[in-house]
Amino acid sequence: MSSSSSSSSPASLPGDPPGGRRAVAVWSIGVAVYFVAVIFRTSLGVAGLDAADRFHVGASALSTFSILQLLVYAGMQIPVGLLVDRLGTKKVLAIGAVLFTAGQLGFAFSPSYGTALASRALLGCGDAMTFISVLRLGTRWFPARRGPLVAQLAGLAGMAGNLVSTLVLARLLHGVGWTAAFAGSALAGAVVLVLLVLFLKDHPEGHEPEPLPHLGAAYVRRQIAAAWREPGTRLGLWVHFTTQFPAMVFLLLWGLPFLVEAQGLSRADAGELLTLVVVSNMAVGLVYGQIVARHHAARLPLALGTVAATSGMWAVTLAYPGGRVPMWLLVVLCLVLGACGPASMIGFDFARPANPAERQGTASGITNMGGFVASMTTLFAIGVLLDATGDDYRIAFSAVFVLQALGVSQILRLRKRAARRERERLVASRVETVHVPA
Repeated sequence: MSSSSSSSSPASLPGDPPGGRRAVAVWSIGVAVYFVAVIFRTSLGVAGLDAADRFHVGASALSTFSILQLLVYAGMQIPVGLLVDRLGTKKVLAIGAVLFTAGQLGFAFSPSYGTALASRALLGCGDAMTFISVLRLGTRWFPARRGPLVAQLAGLAGMAGNLVSTLVLARLLHGVGWTAAFAGSALAGAVVLVLLVLFLKDHPEGHEPEPLPHLGAAYVRRQIAAAWREPGTRLGLWVHFTTQFPAMVFLLLWGLPFLVEAQGLSRADAGELLTLVVVSNMAVGLVYGQIVARHHAARLPLALGTVAATSGMWAVTLAYPGGRVPMWLLVVLCLVLGACGPASMIGFDFARPANPAERQGTASGITNMGGFVASMTTLFAIGVLLDATGDDYRIAFSAVFVLQALGVSQILRLRKRAARRERERLVASRVETVHVPA
């Protein structure tokens, strides 16, 4: 970000919601739905080797599970953003909870590879409806100045769901078996569905959004085009694209096989390292949220610094002589990967101030596509390269650098335009605040 960017948090805007305990209570219900969705999303990360044995598939076919799930997720982001802007948070979250719970149940009882794929696609569709809804819920219940911290806390809850996968679901899987573990976990989806139906509200009293006229395809085109025209939306997408995928690919599928097959670790030790990524993510998320909330000029340095640290650690790990990396280096790699999730949340802090309230869902959907498109591409590339090279993880994981280089080039191209436009909007909002009648 250019030096002229504001270093302080955004000013309160006219009509800002008050926040408070009720806001925290309502928002927490939405976060609980997202928490469960992440448990279901990442459950394959601890079951990848079991899935390969259960469905008798190789690396490429195994990666298809996660690729299809992410393909559906990424493809749904703009439609979900539009739905959230049109229907509100509660309805979209309820639909999502029904779908991801059905997908998890279907995966538990799938007798074949094909039905398991269909179940993961259904899960991805429901999962896609959660995070954008939770972001929208935060903007409706909390003041704008709390936006960065609220978004990071939502991401933190998601990583807590990942932690449950690596600690609890993994033990259930090897204790009670495939069907019981996945079917039992699906009960959590039913619980959060009941909570949101009974207690969640889209916005506090007196802060109802202006009703949007139903304009069909014209409305859809206008929302997408207006959000995309904003440099901040596009910058947010590329920040999300570049920062999120290294950790997601590691946690979602390829981390456990890499640690067990390439590094010779036991499943228990590999599981502890995956847990370390999640714990690091949660700790870094708290720090990044506080920094960005106080100093918006730190957004881009934090994002690019995370990319540099991640690529540097992967380079050292993959280039280590002999291929077998010492445990201390794997620990450092996992600690650094933990910063990827919090850094990806910074993308929303570029898109949020670039768009008015009635376009927040659409803009967030566009931004959220970035990391999942990158993750999907990398998952596929690693699977293909593993099959083509006889499980050479050094070559396969080198795909990470290609995606990072593409993302950084786009971030550097857009950063000045986004900064200039954001300053213009901030000045305009302050003028509007001055002219609001007492």
